[in-house]
Order: sequence, then C-alpha cells, then structure tokens
Amino acid sequence: MKVVVIGATGTIGRAVVRALSGRHEIVEVGRSSGAYQADITSKDSLQRLFQAVAPFDAVVSVTGTGAFKGLTELTDEDFQFSLSNKLMGQINVARLALPHVRDKGSITLTSGVLAQEPMKGSAAISLINAGLEGFTRAAALEAPRSIRINVVSPPWVQETLDAMGMKGVPGMPAEKVAPAYVESVEGTRTGEVIDARRFG
Repeated sequence: MKVVVIGATGTIGRAVVRALSGRHEIVEVGRSSGAYQADITSKDSLQRLFQAVAPFDAVVSVTGTGAFKGLTELTDEDFQFSLSNKLMGQINVARLALPHVRDKGSITLTSGVLAQEPMKGSAAISLINAGLEGFTRAAALEAPRSIRINVVSPPWVQETLDAMGMKGVPGMPAEKVAPAYVESVEGTRTGEVIDARRFG
C-alpha cells in the first residue's frame, strides 16, 4: 500500500514510519522537513499535498497540538489555537484526503489519553481529543467507497516525558505505540478509538 504519514518527523511519527516500512510505500510528511511538507492548519497546504501524492491507500495523521494550561489561565486565543490546530487540522486531513484515498483505503487520526483520563491543565487538550473521537465515530458512518476511518489514542509517550524532564512518570515508548497505527492501516476496524495501550 501507499501510506501517507503526516507528522512523520515527530516522536510517534518516526516510530509509525519504521513500523510500516518494508511492507508499504511510505510518503513522509513533516511541517518543515521530510520528503513533503504540510501545515495542517492550512487547507490550501493540505490540498496541495494530497494533489501531489495522490492516489494513496491510507493517510495517517500523527500531528497537532493544543494549549496545556490551568482552566482559569486559558484564554480565548488558547482555545482557538487548540481548536484550529489539532482538532480542525486533523478533521481537515480526513475531509480533504477522502477524494484521493483509493477504494477500501483508510484514514487514521490521533487523539490521546486525556480525552478519557483528564488531568489538571488539560481542559483544552481533553476537549480537542474528545472532539476527534466523536468526529471519527460519526465520519466513519458516512465515509464513501468503503474507506475506513479510525483514531488512535496514545498514552503519555516515554520520549516526550523524558524531553519534558518528567523523569519517573510512567509512559509508553513510541515503538510500542506504533502497532496501534499499524492495526488501523492494515486491519478491518472502522469508526473506532484504538487505545494504543492495548498493543504495548
């Protein structure tokens, strides 16, 4: 299969590329590096990307960010940034990829554990992760040509925790998160929130 990985240069993205490589043709997409570049907050950027690499069998989005702040510290701008980046950015990945995905192909988005297990400071991120999961369940019901749509929910990734200086906090290595994405691409699931912890 030809698989487009958006966020291929990130921590999870690199692990996903490694897990899929060898069996599939991988198109690596980064924000500012990689074989192709795309900004998920720009529909024009996504349209140019998909037109350049189409047709393909699967697209995997492992990208997007949001504001991590206390509830009383979150501003309108923080919420708007979060909504336009990880939420609408990935929703637009799915919407704009659909015409270019081959019949019976797949689209995989990324939410996160904070949708179901929030913590202090996660109000905006919990919102966008839960929104992505709701979108996926509904969009899968209407996807044309037997195209499957799933969302992977990773836990805290060990490499990210280490980079944040959060030593001692348990996380899952990116290489153990990647199999959840492989399952979404190669399996038969659709409309599901795939908990990466079940594959680690």
